[in-house]
Amino acid sequence: MYRTVASRLLHTAKHFNGNTGLRFRLPQTFITSSRFSTTDNTQPFSNPHSINDPIPVVSTTENPSLSDSTSSTSSSSDEDSRRFETPRSGAKYEEEHTRLLQVSLTHVIKMGWTEEALIAGAKDVGLSPSIVGSLSRKEAALVEFFMDDCLQRLIDRIDSERESLKNLTPSDCISKLIRFRLEMQGPYISTWPQALSIQAQPANVPTSFKQRAMLVDEIWHAAGDNGSEIDWYAKRAVLGGIYSAAEIYMLTDGSADFRDTWAFLDARVKDAFNLKKTIQEVQYLGEAVGAGLGNSFQEFAGKVFRR
Repeated sequence: MYRTVASRLLHTAKHFNGNTGLRFRLPQTFITSSRFSTTDNTQPFSNPHSINDPIPVVSTTENPSLSDSTSSTSSSSDEDSRRFETPRSGAKYEEEHTRLLQVSLTHVIKMGWTEEALIAGAKDVGLSPSIVGSLSRKEAALVEFFMDDCLQRLIDRIDSERESLKNLTPSDCISKLIRFRLEMQGPYISTWPQALSIQAQPANVPTSFKQRAMLVDEIWHAAGDNGSEIDWYAKRAVLGGIYSAAEIYMLTDGSADFRDTWAFLDARVKDAFNLKKTIQEVQYLGEAVGAGLGNSFQEFAGKVFRR
């Protein structure tokens, strides 16, 4: 789903495992029947201490009815185990959770990002409210589901408008995509401060950071960014700051359709690109001066503006 960091990792994993396959033998089940009927030879020992007397032979005959019963029981047990396999149960479990979280979002506007919203969602989809207890981080799970859903919708939008986005300047493309993403939070703006506080909890910070990192990476990728190394990290750090600033500004925006937020967003994106242009101009100046003063000044300027 993610085109840059995640996709590169997946590609690397495929390349690494492409020529090396691990083959596992399926565990074999051996059924050993221990139910036998035994019959003793009727010839008795004439003298228990004599070595000339014949040794009685004990023959073992397997009872076919008991063997069939054992096989039938084992077969029935195998069928039951296949019927209740963990993967199938896990898939159904995940499907129910997805339905629960999706419907619960309709109750967030009135109830907030709370357990009550999850319980109301469970009732809507015909599930027992006890399923909410199976969520390890109830409110956080709801917020994270919303963030993932918004990211997927953004990716779908990028895919459907890829040609038109190519005709935009990088700054206009970034402004457009950030605006589209923030508009998804419009219906939940009254409860979004609560969502931010949930994301800021120590247990939820790693997931929150990862989701925002993936968001800005998708936006930069759509804007045609091909940066690498330090430049790659710097661009995403700057864009993450712009997104967060616009997100906070949006919480206090009382203008119609958040017009002030979009104006604020456009200004911040242009400032970022103007700063990049200014740094480039200073580097060019350093190169020109370095031609007359030697390479020491040029190297010094290069080190300063790479930080």
